[in-house]
Amino acid sequence: MIDIHAHILPGMDDGARDLEDSVEMARMAAKSGTTAITATPHCNIPEVYDNYFGDEYWELFERTAEELKKRNIPVQLLPGMEVFSTPDLPELLADRQIITLNGSRYLLMEFDFQEDPGFAGWILGKVAELGVVPVIAHAERYEFVQENLGLVYQWYRKGYGVQINKGSFAGRFGRAAQRAAYELLDHNLVSAVASDAHGTYARTPWMRDVWQELLEEYPADYLRVLFDENPERICRNLDLVRFRQIPFPGLQNHYQV
Repeated sequence: MIDIHAHILPGMDDGARDLEDSVEMARMAAKSGTTAITATPHCNIPEVYDNYFGDEYWELFERTAEELKKRNIPVQLLPGMEVFSTPDLPELLADRQIITLNGSRYLLMEFDFQEDPGFAGWILGKVAELGVVPVIAHAERYEFVQENLGLVYQWYRKGYGVQINKGSFAGRFGRAAQRAAYELLDHNLVSAVASDAHGTYARTPWMRDVWQELLEEYPADYLRVLFDENPERICRNLDLVRFRQIPFPGLQNHYQV
């Protein structure tokens, strides 16, 4: 498995507190079958986290990656960010203050949980105009998505990636997020499942449990695409494997975004 969303860099945000935390997260991920992790600290959250790309990020990333090698932990660390979507995001990309997932054309983007869907569609489109492919982080958790799953149907048709948190399937983020996660999976609108890990106790990088749980209801070949093949394709800058989208009867599948 390849995990494209994890807050494993030490001291950058609300994830790993220090280097030892990062090591333990990587060790746990390896034991659960993960072979590579994209380090995605929160970035561009106004008045909370800046974490723009530069020497500080790169030095911390390399120090963490070297420590994992030193401890013989069989997990490859890859660079990235979870970027909060603001109107100036296109300018930040142009100024190279934002790094994509492993330097690919795929950008992990998040929104305010009560974001206006019109703004979400607008900024996704602006990023796409730059030749960057948005990957919507934990799409199932946004209230505006839960109220209209047809938004994700439209985004998927535009070629965007859709990432779901493993914890949502277990109800960690509430029933609405859990329902949305399963609905999106049932309608072939998920590109990747990731941990969104923040530590080793609550929101962990252990992926095996959700794999085994979903395997009871979904074909293994389908899940391999979401847990392994598409995450690898993202990190290698290749086209995503895409499934035939199943519309939502009665929902606004063609909401103009």
